[in-house]
Amino acid sequence: MKKILLSLVIICFANNVFAEDNKSSQLDDLFYKLKNTKNYEIAKQIEKKIWNLWTTHPDEKSLTDLLAKGSDYMSQNQLTSAHNVFSKVIELDPSWAEGWNKRATVLYMMGNFELSQKDIDMVLSLEKRHFGALSGQGLVQSALKNYQSAIDSYVEAHKIYPAMKSPIIMIEKLKELIKNQSV
Repeated sequence: MKKILLSLVIICFANNVFAEDNKSSQLDDLFYKLKNTKNYEIAKQIEKKIWNLWTTHPDEKSLTDLLAKGSDYMSQNQLTSAHNVFSKVIELDPSWAEGWNKRATVLYMMGNFELSQKDIDMVLSLEKRHFGALSGQGLVQSALKNYQSAIDSYVEAHKIYPAMKSPIIMIEKLKELIKNQSV
C-alpha cells in the first residue's frame, strides 16, 4: 500500500513538473514571437495567449477561479473585496506572479502606490518579462512623480513587447512633462 501511495505521489509530482515545464516552454515561444512580430494584430493575439497562461494557475483550478473572482470585483470597482481575494491568492501560492500582479493593480486603483510598487517588484522577481507589470510600474512611478523611473519601465516593456503602443505614447508624454518642468 505504501508503495502504491508513493508511486501516486511521484506521478502527481512528475505531472506538475511537466505541466510547469510545458507552460514555461509555451511562454518562451510566445515571448519570442511577441518580440519579433511587427504586425500589431498578430501581437495582440500572442498577448492574449500569454495572459491566458499567466491567469491560469498551473496546478490549482480553484486558484484560477479565485483570481477570476477578484478580477470581477475589480471590474465592478469593489476594490476592497478584490484586494482581499488577491491577498488570499498570494497567501495560497506566493510563487504565482499573477496574484501579485492583480493585487498591484488594485492597490494602484486604490491610490496606494508604494504598496503597489512592492507587489510589482514581486511580480518582476517571478516573471521578469511581465510587460503588464512593467507598464503598471510606469503608471505607479508617474503617480509618484518619478518620471525617469516611469520612462525606464516603459522602455523595458517596449523591449519585451515592441508592438505595444502605450509605452511609446507614455514615454513621449513623460519626456514632454520633464522638459516642461525644467523650463
